[in-house]
Amino acid sequence: MYKIKTIVLACVLTLPLTLPLAAQADGTASLKKFYDETHAVSASFHQIVTDKKGQKIQDVYGEMQLKRPNKFRWDYKKPFEQQIISDGKQVWLYDTELAQVTVRELSKALGSSPAALLAGEGGLDNNFKLVNAYRKDNLDWVSTNPKDLESGFNKISLGFKGDTLQEMDMVDSFGHQTKIVFSNVVHNPVIKPGTFLFKLPKGVDVVGE
Repeated sequence: MYKIKTIVLACVLTLPLTLPLAAQADGTASLKKFYDETHAVSASFHQIVTDKKGQKIQDVYGEMQLKRPNKFRWDYKKPFEQQIISDGKQVWLYDTELAQVTVRELSKALGSSPAALLAGEGGLDNNFKLVNAYRKDNLDWVSTNPKDLESGFNKISLGFKGDTLQEMDMVDSFGHQTKIVFSNVVHNPVIKPGTFLFKLPKGVDVVGE
């Protein structure tokens, strides 16, 4: 089974939000407004990963929450369970099937990753180049190129409908395409601080990177 760890925070770190659009549809303006004004988000998601031949290698459902700066939680629930949680300093990747947790320093997990677009801090232009804005499938899209060539991603695109971010599309350095469709999006919800604290279950192995 193609596990989330192989995309490490690819999808983690890739999620949804709601924000007002300009009078005329403009994905670039929406992304910048989100980056400047969104402090927290919660949503359900459906994530599909295909290889460079277009064959499906992952199809999962779950829920996510984020609170800027740098706190997020992705709970993958079907067809298998995994968690990706950041407390603002470390990122915990918990695989329930393997009973194993991988811990990474947050500074090594963000940078020009999809997570930096949604949960990171600092100027948007510091890590990404906004390359174009277009309309497709009734969505207003904006594409970004990570400035860090070692980020693992070649392109990250976000699609908006009305005032809500509906989809996220990413292409990694291996040619895998990750598509995330969001639903039940709540903009700037109140999220309990304990949401982003990982509690280590008994009998689980911890692996540091």
